[in-house]
Amino acid sequence: MNKTKNAKQLIACRQCDALYDAPMLKQGQSTICTRCGCTLTERKVDSIERGFYWSLGGIMLSVPAILLPIMGVTLVGQYHHASLLDCILALIDRGFFMIATLVFLFTLAVPVVRLLGAFYITYSFKFNRLRPSLLHFFRAYHHLDNWAMLNVFMLGIVVSMYKLLDDTELSVNMGLLAFILWLICSTMASSALDQDYIWQELENEFVD
Repeated sequence: MNKTKNAKQLIACRQCDALYDAPMLKQGQSTICTRCGCTLTERKVDSIERGFYWSLGGIMLSVPAILLPIMGVTLVGQYHHASLLDCILALIDRGFFMIATLVFLFTLAVPVVRLLGAFYITYSFKFNRLRPSLLHFFRAYHHLDNWAMLNVFMLGIVVSMYKLLDDTELSVNMGLLAFILWLICSTMASSALDQDYIWQELENEFVD
C-alpha cells in the first residue's frame, strides 16, 4: 500500500499546519480544523455571480468617484471643492511628487486594476471563457490585494473633515457618496470571490 498521498488531495491549516484530505464541498459549506478550530476551506454561495456584479458596479462607480468633488470648503467667503483627481493634481502642483505618485497608485490605479481583474475573472467563469492564461492572471491578481488602500484614503477624508469642522464650513458633495459606494463595491467584489473554488476549477482544467 502506498503511504504517500497526492499533494492535490491534501489541504493544510493556515494556523497550525495540520494536514487533511481535501473535501468536496457544496455551496455554503465549510470545513473546520479539529486541532485549532480555524476555517480550512469554505465554498461561498454564488461566488461568480456576486463577484461579477460587484466588480461591474465598482467599475461604473470609479468614474464619478474619481472625477466628482468629494467635499467643499468655505473659508473667508471663498468656496473651494476638490475631487480625488484634484487632490493628486494639487500635490503635483505643490511639488509633492512622491506623495502624489503614492496616492495615485494606491487610491486610484490599483483599485481600478483590481476591479477590472475581478471582472475579467468572473466574466470568464460566468460565460465559460476559460483560457490557460487565466491561471497566470489569477496568480498575479493576488499580489494586488495588499496594495489597494481606498480605506486609508477614506480615513484621511474623515480625519480632515473632523479637523476642519470647527474652523470652516464644510459641504459634502456627490463625489464622497460615489467614493464610499466605490469602496464598498471594491471590498465586496474581493470578498465574494471563492478563491479555493477558482483555483480548483483552473487546475482541473489546465494543470495535468
